Amino acid sequence: MQKTKNEELGRMSVDAFHKAEKTPIVIVLDNVRSLHNVGSVFRTADAFRVQAIYLCGITGKPPDREIRKTALGATESVDWLYFSTTKEAIEKLKSDEYMLCAVEQAEHATMLSEFNPAKEKKLALIFGNEVNGVDQEVINVCDTVIEVPQLGTKHSLNISVSVGVVVWDIVRKMGLV
Repeated sequence: MQKTKNEELGRMSVDAFHKAEKTPIVIVLDNVRSLHNVGSVFRTADAFRVQAIYLCGITGKPPDREIRKTALGATESVDWLYFSTTKEAIEKLKSDEYMLCAVEQAEHATMLSEFNPAKEKKLALIFGNEVNGVDQEVINVCDTVIEVPQLGTKHSLNISVSVGVVVWDIVRKMGLV
C-alpha cells in the first residue's frame, strides 16, 4: 500500500467549496473557550462540508492566530457567524427551521448510536464549554439531546473530538459519505 500524495487527493478550491452543495448541518459552539478547539471544529466542518459554524458568547472567532494553527485554512472555506449569546443563535436556527440537537450527557438523552436523523431535516448540533458543557437553558429549548456513549473512566471527550465523532456518524447516517 502506498500513501496518497497531497496532489493526488483531488481537493477542491475554496471557491469551489463555497459554490458546492453543503451538508444540512450547522455546528453551534456554546461558549467554547479553547481557540485550538475552535480551529479543529473548522477543519471538521470543512471535511464534511457543513453549512456553517455559529460561534457564541466567549467562543473565539477568526481571524485569530491560535484558531488558524489548527484550522489550517478552513476559516476561509467554512461560513461562520458570531452571536453574543447562544440564545440568539438558537432563535435564528428556529426561524430557519433547524432541528436543535444538544450534544450532552443528560436525562433521556438519545445515544448517538440510536439517533437517526430525518433526511429532510436540517440539523443544528450544539456543543458546549469544555468544563460546563451545553448550558441548561440551551438544553431546555432543544428538540433532542444526543449523547456519545463512552466506556472509560473520564466520561467526557474533548469538544473537537466530540464534534468529529458526531458529525461523522450523522453524515454517514444521512448517506452522504
